[in-house]
Amino acid sequence: MITLIAAVAENNALGKDNQLLWHLPDDFKRFKNVTSGHYIIMGRKTFESFPKPLPNRTHVIITRQKKYTAENCIVVDSLQKAIAICPKEEETFIIGGGEIYTQAIEIGDKLDITRVHHTFDADTFFPEIDLSKWELTASEFHPKDEKHQFDFTFQTYLRK
Repeated sequence: MITLIAAVAENNALGKDNQLLWHLPDDFKRFKNVTSGHYIIMGRKTFESFPKPLPNRTHVIITRQKKYTAENCIVVDSLQKAIAICPKEEETFIIGGGEIYTQAIEIGDKLDITRVHHTFDADTFFPEIDLSKWELTASEFHPKDEKHQFDFTFQTYLRK
């Protein structure tokens, strides 16, 4: 199963200048719990936005840079090659960025979205979710609090 996992604002914003636009500790915890032990596929810029590789995950990085290397990571030049090297019997996670999500939404099986209930100025966006192709199967609202500046909802969509 191929799952796209992302935190997405109301205007589909993902980030700006290769940075996230919000800090939601519960979303980070959920991301860690859901993706730990799995293959995670990402673009080079997404990988480079991390201070270091994420623990307990196999990183598959997509880049057009021919000689790009990253220690203890798999580097490929296309989404198709990235998916091909991941175990078929396990859930694989696409974690960004915008260009990778745009390619992957056409072939993904599941969307694991944290919908941040705010709009942001951004330069990277998640593709529009076409509700004729995707069914919302779970939704869990979290109000803002002292640790979370914005209301957000965990949403799960499955391909129809």
